[in-house]
Amino acid sequence: MIRSVVRGFGAALPERVVTNRDMEKIVETSDEWIVQRTGIRQRYIAGEGETTASLGEQAARAALDNAGLTAADIDLIICATSTPDNTFPATAVNIQNRLGMHHGFAFDMQAVCSGFVYAVTTADSYIRGGLAKRVLIIGAETFSRILDWTDRTTCVLFGDGAGALILEAAEGEGTSQDRGVLTASLRSDGAHKDKLYVDGGPSSTGTVGQLRMEGREVFKYAVGMITDVIQAAFDTTGTTADDLDWLVPHQANRRIIEGSAKKLGIAPEKVVITVDLHGNTSAASIPLAIAAAAGDGRIKKGDLVMLEAMGGGFTWGAVLLRW
Repeated sequence: MIRSVVRGFGAALPERVVTNRDMEKIVETSDEWIVQRTGIRQRYIAGEGETTASLGEQAARAALDNAGLTAADIDLIICATSTPDNTFPATAVNIQNRLGMHHGFAFDMQAVCSGFVYAVTTADSYIRGGLAKRVLIIGAETFSRILDWTDRTTCVLFGDGAGALILEAAEGEGTSQDRGVLTASLRSDGAHKDKLYVDGGPSSTGTVGQLRMEGREVFKYAVGMITDVIQAAFDTTGTTADDLDWLVPHQANRRIIEGSAKKLGIAPEKVVITVDLHGNTSAASIPLAIAAAAGDGRIKKGDLVMLEAMGGGFTWGAVLLRW
């Protein structure tokens, strides 16, 4: 059978680093409070000239270099983002043009923080269906542009950045020992819309709007929803937490990450955590974490890796793949 195998990865971050001490000068908060509640110590904030598309392009070029490929080798670009450069065209099309790619096709994926998991699942479907041989998947965000910088409960949480992954068609035997994407489990429930949302949009207010969140409500649901889709992925493939080499979660809150891992019996040393360095970068957080862990040699060929995320909507999902 056809499997979608990881060929390359890359990442990009804005130049400006904003620490918790810097945040103390903007809103009434403290480094101690932020670290205790979230595990975040710093985040990157996009400056003038840095946009979702420019960061996405940098991450894409890094992934192409890592894979030893060029834009000519890519059939499809999927960009997961909630902060596009324009309402339309899609940021993916913008990045396609920036890469000098004038063939194939490109589109955006909007599932907020779960966007990258949704995009990997979509790319896998295109590859297994024979509609694409190589797919460039990008998670890119500039959440700093939709934050209310007077709201201390949200502005300390988010950061900007981009990460990319290239999936390529390869032959597999149809077992859990195959390299590539093994299974995916996606969910959504619009009943939770008002718990995490942006209070604007072209059709409703004619404005971009700002991020609003009921933090305690999100936290209340997060661990249960995340463990549900991870367990579903284990059940589908006949694998367990003991078989897993790495959990690469959405980097929103260290307490949620550790709570989910503990509930599933995943050892702490198997969990990739970058939330302390990047904050919550929404759809960019998983590929940024992948780039960090694969880049320093932790994630190796043949490793069993679980990706998981939960985001506004609510949307949530998990992808199990063998590196």
